[in-house]
Amino acid sequence: MLFFYPQNGIHKIGFTATKKIGNAVKRNRAKRRLRALFCEYSDKLKDGTYIFVAKQALENKSYQQLNKDFQKILTRAKALK
Repeated sequence: MLFFYPQNGIHKIGFTATKKIGNAVKRNRAKRRLRALFCEYSDKLKDGTYIFVAKQALENKSYQQLNKDFQKILTRAKALK
């Protein structure tokens, strides 16, 4: 899930995962995976505030599927340049 708030000249990023995902190890892994994807797309993104919320389904997905879903979420939020 992504919350995007456009702002000129500002890049703020937040990653969060609830306890529904599992213990601290699983939550941190989910956030790490989101951070890695964000780094790949960071040069293609508009300025603004991004808040990524990890969901439970994130744990079982492959990298290719995550990449596809990440791009779809960014496109839907109109966050790509």
